[in-house]
Amino acid sequence: MASYVAITVLFVLSTAVAVLIMVAGRLMGPHRPTPRKLMPYESGMVPVGRAMQRMPIRFYLIATLFIIFDIEIIFFFPWALVYRQLGVFGLLEMFMFIALLVAGFVYVWRKGALEWE
Repeated sequence: MASYVAITVLFVLSTAVAVLIMVAGRLMGPHRPTPRKLMPYESGMVPVGRAMQRMPIRFYLIATLFIIFDIEIIFFFPWALVYRQLGVFGLLEMFMFIALLVAGFVYVWRKGALEWE
């Protein structure tokens, strides 16, 4: 339990500092709302139409695939640091990992998930 004391103190202090900064900004900062200040900012243009628009599901699908493949690529770094100690077994395991990664990529590609229309 003693090892968690430092983490708890850090969590409490960081939360207290964040709350203190937000409260100080709210109390000491100027607060003069005008209709122009309350308008949403759209690159300097007056907003037209609804604020909420439907995003195509393709955007989320490609973003999710990017994150998944990016996280899988991160596994190459620790392997590269210790591949000599792992020997042939580590090399074969990495080839299997790469084969699964490529198979998933080919599957996604053939399904047309990477097509942007």
